[in-house]
Amino acid sequence: MIVLPRPYVCDRHIGKVTSLSRPPTSPSSSFHNTVQNAVIRGILALALIVPYRMRVPAMGWIVSRIVAPIAGWDKRVRANLAHVLPDLPESEVRRLMRAVPDNAGRTLIEIYSGQQFKNRVAQTPLTGPGLTALKAAQAENRPVVLVTGHFGNYDAPRAALAAQGFPLGALYREMKNPKFNAHYVRAMSNIAEPVFPATRKGLAGFVGHLKAGNTIGILIDVYTSKGARVKFFDKIAPTATSAAEWAMKYGAVIIPVYGIRRPDGIGFDILLDKPVPPGDPVEITQALNDSLERIVRQHMDQWFWIHRRWKPEDQRRRAAARTGPNPAS
Repeated sequence: MIVLPRPYVCDRHIGKVTSLSRPPTSPSSSFHNTVQNAVIRGILALALIVPYRMRVPAMGWIVSRIVAPIAGWDKRVRANLAHVLPDLPESEVRRLMRAVPDNAGRTLIEIYSGQQFKNRVAQTPLTGPGLTALKAAQAENRPVVLVTGHFGNYDAPRAALAAQGFPLGALYREMKNPKFNAHYVRAMSNIAEPVFPATRKGLAGFVGHLKAGNTIGILIDVYTSKGARVKFFDKIAPTATSAAEWAMKYGAVIIPVYGIRRPDGIGFDILLDKPVPPGDPVEITQALNDSLERIVRQHMDQWFWIHRRWKPEDQRRRAAARTGPNPAS
């Protein structure tokens, strides 16, 4: 299995952490972690030998043609599309079953390409209505919360912003495999710093970074069982409101940002969307979901349709536990 890095925080249970310590590793788990890490490192090492312009599409092909079918990612793409877009033509569903993991594979190897990736995206023009607001906030030493999703390459904006004088702090969740996590953190840190682990200490540093008038980046499109019942693609997608709550508490500007992969499969457009006005955290979170959905609808193959964004079965179970059987909308 190839594990996809998450360079911004995946906004799940933030501020309500009860325990972030890793449970003891059993001998069998240790062996599994060693083998898994060796396979991943081997694939990455071979890919990195190939010239960059060949490496990125090659990794996309490997993940979409080999990894995705074995891991069941193609089935997950189909299931998610059936849940939110049941009328999508079968030809488009099949295209996305290949194109989505292709983008995921490209993203993975780009992150591990370090300086080559940074050089490629460093001077990518920053565009969109949010750029003026970002510059104004920086001039005023005002904190900024940049919000994105599992879309395009979500590390492209981080690299470009840092290179152009807009560094942002990122919070990451440690991988379950500690052997993989060690080099994953190095790869992520090489793109831009600071980065903070999603531990009590790391979270405190992350929020403190924002409070001090700096910029942080956060991934919002993660299912949170106790999150706000906002919608994404017209279906309930429980989402944590942490980004909005932090912004309101510290007077930060909230700007959606996206690294949109260009048709050549190598370059990017960096879009800073219209800032979300201050207000109720749930309404802000819905507005952020709406911004992401609008971008995803324009580039359907660049969102990570593989992950379980809605979990309708979990929603039904929780609803039944509260009020009796009642399908999630």
